[in-house]
Amino acid sequence: MKNTTHQIFYNNSTNLTFIKDETVNLVVTSPPYPMIEMWDNIFSENCNFPVNSISENSKLAFEKMHLFLDKVWSEVNRVLKPNGFVCINIGDATRTLNDDFQIFMNHSKIIESFSKLGFYVLPTILWRKQTNSPNKFMGSGMLPAGAYVTLEHEYILIFRKGSKRSFKSENDKLLRQESAFFWEERNIWFSDLWDFKGTSQKLKKSTSRITSAAYPFELPYRLVNMYSVKGDTVLDPFLGTGTTMLAAIASERNSIGVEIDSSLSDEINHNIISSKDILNNRITQRINEHLNFLNNHNGDIKYFNENHKFKVKTNQEKNIKIHTISDIIKDNAMFHAIYE
Repeated sequence: MKNTTHQIFYNNSTNLTFIKDETVNLVVTSPPYPMIEMWDNIFSENCNFPVNSISENSKLAFEKMHLFLDKVWSEVNRVLKPNGFVCINIGDATRTLNDDFQIFMNHSKIIESFSKLGFYVLPTILWRKQTNSPNKFMGSGMLPAGAYVTLEHEYILIFRKGSKRSFKSENDKLLRQESAFFWEERNIWFSDLWDFKGTSQKLKKSTSRITSAAYPFELPYRLVNMYSVKGDTVLDPFLGTGTTMLAAIASERNSIGVEIDSSLSDEINHNIISSKDILNNRITQRINEHLNFLNNHNGDIKYFNENHKFKVKTNQEKNIKIHTISDIIKDNAMFHAIYE
């Protein structure tokens, strides 16, 4: 596997002119969630309305916030190659405004936006975020007609631009085979319900924000492996602290990250430069989990992977080739990952 490159742009605009048309294979991102209070200032600055007007006209604020996101989705459409995928982690927003509690359906708005852009809408994954809270209700406790269902899940929306991707050349076919996932991984990853914890929201470095709103590494790591092949380019237009870029590095993909908040640069740089051991642990874990599967599997397994010298369940896994990372080198706003 060749080395991979990972480039970061700090950009306070929805315009991604620094990325050429149809050069990205996969988009994995989690945008600011409209009507979640921590993002009010960002949306207010970019949507031309004061924060205090949100409570005065919440429906208009909600629409304007999504119009801002729509500009980004239009750019995503431009830079994405035909047959490329878009995976968006989004949560609906529950909020009390003027003493009225309601939900704002962010996932529905984004589905509507991508449908208008001509994307195919594919089955959605529900990410059930584990919680330690003993209170599984909101509202009036045990009294009827005043309580609300607790919102404990987010969505991973999946869209495809055009028809299925084809792999015609022998080199493309081999690269696809080397990028395959294990049979037992497929059974977990392609379930429509994911159940794992979120991640710490505390920022290590001094920034303009207190929390990062980052999703856990496992989420983009699965998606990158599910919807791209080695050497592809993965884009995150809302990079945050760089989790999608880390997933691309671990998966031997190239990546581009765009972030509106330049005060996160130290945090992102630290996360990427110091990530080698953490990423290698997850890569090694994939191998160990497969070996455990082999040890506990009842029945004959007849296929063999020569690259790793172990058995595999299906013929499609025979050429899987997983490398660990030997180094990550920073070069201005670009990082180079070198593999064993």
